[in-house]
Amino acid sequence: MRSTVTYLFDPLCGWCYGASPVIQQLGQQASIQLELAPTGLFADAGRSMDAAFADYAWSNDLRIAKLTGQRFTEAYRDNVLGRHGSRFDSSAATLALTAVSLSEPLRELETLKVLQEARYVQGLDTCAVSVVETLLRDRGLAAAADRLASADDELLAANAARIRKAQGMMQSFGAQGVPALAVSDDRGRRLLSGNVLMGSLDSLLGHIAAV
Repeated sequence: MRSTVTYLFDPLCGWCYGASPVIQQLGQQASIQLELAPTGLFADAGRSMDAAFADYAWSNDLRIAKLTGQRFTEAYRDNVLGRHGSRFDSSAATLALTAVSLSEPLRELETLKVLQEARYVQGLDTCAVSVVETLLRDRGLAAAADRLASADDELLAANAARIRKAQGMMQSFGAQGVPALAVSDDRGRRLLSGNVLMGSLDSLLGHIAAV
């Protein structure tokens, strides 16, 4: 039985980065149609980095690293969390993913991983459009990079529609946060919370198959 699984996430969510390995594997499963649904959780939030927020984020990051084995480097701690006054805004990364979904949809999942690792491993500011545009070009995603740079009306409308759809899905399921999975198959629709994404692929597939 083929299942449609919608991944509710934000590209600046540390727990979503923690879930990245199993999400990447899930996207390779023939029995799963994986759809990405950015929620806009940290988009246009008007938040900036300060010492208190950086300390809070780092304490969470250490928990995520211990649980999942994902890397949070000193470059990230110094150049991202340490840049007090810098914007904390997932708008650029979210818009980039929508641009990829319009031009090369089969590469959107790969692009999410690139954006996450750029931030948490390389220590790059993925809140900056120029940084995200360069990342897209470096991956051979020139069409998406061009659209991100110009942010035409079609791209902005498509991005807003995706966020509205994701937020509507979260509301309908009563989801409290991201990451989360919405599963749809012959047995109906149901929500899986983010904790199922912190283990193995086999465990996750078991949760998806369970009634």
